[in-house]
Amino acid sequence: MSVRARSLALTLGLSALLLPAVAGAQALVVCSEASPDFLNPQFSSQNTAYDVAAQIYERLTATERGGSQIIPSLAESWTISDDGLSYTFKLRKGVKWHANKGFTPTREFNADDVIFSFQRMFDPNHPYNKVGSGNYQFFSEIVRPSLKSIEKVDDLTVKLTLTKPNAPLLSALSVEPMSILSAEYGAAMLKAGTPEQVDFAPIGTGPFSLLSYQKDAVIRFKAVPDHWTKAVGNRDRMALVNDLIFVITTDAAVRFAKVRSGECQIARYPNPGDLPAMRTEPTINLLQGSIADQSFLAFNQEKKPFGDQRVREALAYATNIPAIIDAVYQGTGKPTAAAVPPSLWSHNADLKPRPYDPEKAKALLKEAGYPDGFETTLWAIPVVRAYMPNGRRAAELIQADWAKIGVKATIQTFEWGEYLKRGRAGEHEVGMFGYTWDYPDPSQILLSGWTCEGVKTGANRARWCNQEASDALAKANTITDQAERTKLYKRFQELFHADVAGLLFANAQAFTPVRKEVKDYKIHFFGGQPFYGVSVAK
Repeated sequence: MSVRARSLALTLGLSALLLPAVAGAQALVVCSEASPDFLNPQFSSQNTAYDVAAQIYERLTATERGGSQIIPSLAESWTISDDGLSYTFKLRKGVKWHANKGFTPTREFNADDVIFSFQRMFDPNHPYNKVGSGNYQFFSEIVRPSLKSIEKVDDLTVKLTLTKPNAPLLSALSVEPMSILSAEYGAAMLKAGTPEQVDFAPIGTGPFSLLSYQKDAVIRFKAVPDHWTKAVGNRDRMALVNDLIFVITTDAAVRFAKVRSGECQIARYPNPGDLPAMRTEPTINLLQGSIADQSFLAFNQEKKPFGDQRVREALAYATNIPAIIDAVYQGTGKPTAAAVPPSLWSHNADLKPRPYDPEKAKALLKEAGYPDGFETTLWAIPVVRAYMPNGRRAAELIQADWAKIGVKATIQTFEWGEYLKRGRAGEHEVGMFGYTWDYPDPSQILLSGWTCEGVKTGANRARWCNQEASDALAKANTITDQAERTKLYKRFQELFHADVAGLLFANAQAFTPVRKEVKDYKIHFFGGQPFYGVSVAK
């Protein structure tokens, strides 16, 4: 049995676990769609990990629940120097760490924990830098490029010094990969010779602590009785149920059945085809909201023939996007040609999707030297996401479209964690991927997924490197004038569209069926979905 399994597996049967949870008002049961790829969010770029981390960990800043305002969290306040190169954070006093079977904290949260968390990702010689994945993707792409140093001023003050201004820094610090970990826990596990326990058995300061995790089955959390939010009376950030349970249910239809029967009280990522039934279900409220998302096919430009813009454009013309939106999104998506969604500022509404035109596609393939087409593999996303309701169905439609121009695509897929791992490694020829923004600034997904630097880290799934586009993003990240930043982001989107960096599907609406006994649940559009501030009526 693995270390993870020894540390975290829960051997109780699932039905035995759920019976007390759904019987009373002190538990909230959520049907979630997949297991997290990591329990330490520093390694992840996926909402399955962020949703877990949002309950356990906290960060210096936070995004208001269900909104886009940046608010204090572990940092009570901050000051920024006039030149934008120095951020000084005053830390919150009286914040307690969780405990588990292998560790009991002896002190409260302080500056040492912030230093430990940042330095682990920043310093290649830090004793924890190579522990676990070692791939700090979010930090490497969003924070590291401008970070010069982080220092402890006193026990409740830290100072970040930058090499250049980083306009969205406060927003970026609110995202789960920037979670603060316990330095004391790290030192204890290092001394015990089990440093990986820091990642497998998380210790945080959040409203809920992790009780147990059984991969592909259940994650159970327990409310922290003396969380700091109670002392300040912040009900919106407080755990209002004793138990929080994620029942991992990969089939969206089963998630709906469970929320309808009361086995779950909230179901994530429903099938669009089930929405009409949800609207008429007397026990359910169907919540809806616009999300900031990007859903696309990535043509791996490091593999032939996808380095040729004519081939990529041919496949774009050969794909009947309106038909995919009708069949897959079923009224919950709108076609787009802009890499920034309309829910964020700097969306380029002047760009229009390429029309479905198989004859033009054939002409472009012939010009590129493929008059009879070619063979390739097409990866179908294996789980339901807000940005892609049914990856398999979308892949089948694309496969049929491409066959009409002589391109034979073999559909492949993998378990979600393996899919992400192989995608980062660039094993795909054509792969289905997507993102939702984790903070309300256009820079995040663009800097993470579409730069020349992202090709090196594996974040740029298309392996598309356009230096002008990368330079525009870099410049936009160092200035604070939003009008000037907007011009740069719009120019980036023009280059993205002209070069067919990726084939965009649609911008989606988010829906969540919630049983009527659940109170104050808010769809959260940036980062992980928090379940604090949520109660269940008796």
